[in-house]
Amino acid sequence: MSSAESKNLEAISKAIDHHNATCPFPAAEVRMNPFEVERLGWEEIRGLPIVPDPNIGTGRFHIVCSRDMEGDELEEIEAIGEDLVTVTPGTREEPGAPEADPAPAENPGRWN
Repeated sequence: MSSAESKNLEAISKAIDHHNATCPFPAAEVRMNPFEVERLGWEEIRGLPIVPDPNIGTGRFHIVCSRDMEGDELEEIEAIGEDLVTVTPGTREEPGAPEADPAPAENPGRWN
């Protein structure tokens, strides 16, 4: 890797870290000028796709937030929830069920 490539990698990596540290939504992609994308030959960086964008000047890049992605690029999933019942140890939900035996008074840390 050349010195210019390593400097680019370091700058982009720091920008991704900064975004992820200051935003509740993770970085989704890195946009760069098509010439830069072709020159570097990278398809992704740290798992994020590198997307050519002619609106970005050479020598620059833009970290795209997942919050800013267009709706058609995001996968939407419907979540179906169900009610949970909280049960605590030593209690029973059945009416008329005997209560749990308490711990012996002489040594409250032992149950046997």
